[in-house]
Amino acid sequence: MTQAADDTRQRLMEAAGEVFAAKGFQAATVRDICGRAEANLAAVNYHFGDKEQLYVEAVKQAQCSGHDEPPPDWTPKTTPQAKLGEYIRRMLARLLDPDRPAWHAKLMAREMIEPSAACLDVMEPYIRANQQMLDQILKELLPPETSQTDRHLIGFSIIGQCLHFKIHKPIAAFLVGEEELSTYDVPRLADHITRFSLRALGYEEPIHGGESSVSKVVES
Repeated sequence: MTQAADDTRQRLMEAAGEVFAAKGFQAATVRDICGRAEANLAAVNYHFGDKEQLYVEAVKQAQCSGHDEPPPDWTPKTTPQAKLGEYIRRMLARLLDPDRPAWHAKLMAREMIEPSAACLDVMEPYIRANQQMLDQILKELLPPETSQTDRHLIGFSIIGQCLHFKIHKPIAAFLVGEEELSTYDVPRLADHITRFSLRALGYEEPIHGGESSVSKVVES
C-alpha cells in the first residue's frame, strides 16, 4: 500500500470515528465520513469493505488506544487495597489521556451503552479481562460470603465513578468551574475514588504503596 493510500485510510478512520461517535452507527453515512475525510465515496469500500467493517475497525482503534501499558507488576505482598488503587489509576489514565482523540472515549461509551452485534466479539476480550481483574481484587477485599451479584454492583459503582469524570466533564465544569476542574488530575482523582471506595467497603484510609496494609474498620 502506498503512502497516499495509507494517508487516505487513516483520514477515513479518524473521520469515521468522529462521525460514529457523534451520530452512532445507524445515523452515520458513508457520505458524511468521506466528506469529512476529503476522500472519494468508493474509498470506504476499497479500504474497509463496507460501513460495518469500518465501524468495527474504528472501535478496535478506540479500544486499543492507550493499552500499551504493561500489566501490573503485583507481588504476593501487594495488598488488595493497593491493587484497587492501581486499577483505578490505570482506568483514569486511559480515560483522561490528553493525547487520546476525543472520539475514542465517546465511541467506546456509545458502544457500551448501545452495543452493536458487529463489535461484541471485538470488545468482549478487553471488557471481560478488566472485569475479571476488578472482580478478583474485590474478592480479596470483601468477606468470602459476599455474593457475586454484590461484587458486580460494587464493581459497577467503582467504574461509574471513573467514567463520570470523562462522560460528564462538561457538567462538572459547569458546576465547579474550569479552574477547579483543571486540578482534578489523574493522581488526585485516583486517590479520591480509591479512598472513597475503600471507606465504603469498611476500610480505613488507604496507605499508598504496594507493601503497605490497610486495617479493617472494627465495628464496635
